[in-house]
Amino acid sequence: MQTFILALYVLIWPLISLAVLAIIGVATVKDIRMARRDKRELV
Repeated sequence: MQTFILALYVLIWPLISLAVLAIIGVATVKDIRMARRDKRELV
């Protein structure tokens, strides 16, 4: 049972990291589109 829990723990972290990266990426693309629409600089 401990091996299963450890394996699950090791395998879940990449999924969490991927989800966070996806959220950051989508938010960045959204900000870029809004900046282009408003004709202003992103930074």
